[in-house]
Amino acid sequence: MSIPVAVPAGPLRQVSIQRLAIGGRWRTEAMRSYRTPLLLWFTRGQGRITVAGLTRGYGAHNAVYIPAGTMHGFEISGQVFGTAIFFSDVKNDALLTDPCHLRVRDVRQQGELTALLEAVQREADSDRPLREQALSYYGGLLAVWIARQRQHHEDRPEDSAARALVRRYTQAIERQIYTGQSVGDYAETLGVTPTHLSRVCRKTCGRPASEILADRLTFEARRLLLDTSLPVKRVAEVLGYRSAAYFTRAFHNRTGQTPTDFRRDRRSDPR
Repeated sequence: MSIPVAVPAGPLRQVSIQRLAIGGRWRTEAMRSYRTPLLLWFTRGQGRITVAGLTRGYGAHNAVYIPAGTMHGFEISGQVFGTAIFFSDVKNDALLTDPCHLRVRDVRQQGELTALLEAVQREADSDRPLREQALSYYGGLLAVWIARQRQHHEDRPEDSAARALVRRYTQAIERQIYTGQSVGDYAETLGVTPTHLSRVCRKTCGRPASEILADRLTFEARRLLLDTSLPVKRVAEVLGYRSAAYFTRAFHNRTGQTPTDFRRDRRSDPR
């Protein structure tokens, strides 16, 4: 099973969307997952976001809820602003188990979410008693807001067989990313041919199955190179590559750098 990206401890944390890209745009654009549920609230700008193998456009006043362990990535530019809210320890039955993309057009509903986020930030910045408990309750209120919006305002794409298959594919990658499986292996497990799997991936997110897998592996490689002290050879082994040399070639083809150069350059200049 993969080790999703860690987030700060605590019941509820929010950071700017721009801050998620510190260290490089690959931090948001490459396929990855987090250990906790996440709400992305875009207030300005536009781009594309891929969640569980489905790519859609996003713009201002879009809220995207992403359950824990769900593969996702989104385009980001200097014109994109908003907030990322991590539900690190919010025990509430209202938290959804499936992702959803909400286009919040009603000004009152936009105001409700903005007020909640401002209250969360005030509480997070305070040193009042029961602060963590209060943040957990605010997390519950945010979960209720998401659930209510989904009931009435979600722009729901048809849950086609293609979308369901790609979602299962991304889930399988997250579970088995360290096993070194190929697209053919995943396709066999899913009961389809590699050609069919790639065809439906192109249909739902505009890229073949091999690109989704390679993108996810490259993000994981980058994360391990920066966030751990594992030797390059060991990183290759962890990710299931046949050899360190093969891993180095694959990494260089996608990033333009060797793993060693990437680690050295990014640790000396995290931008």
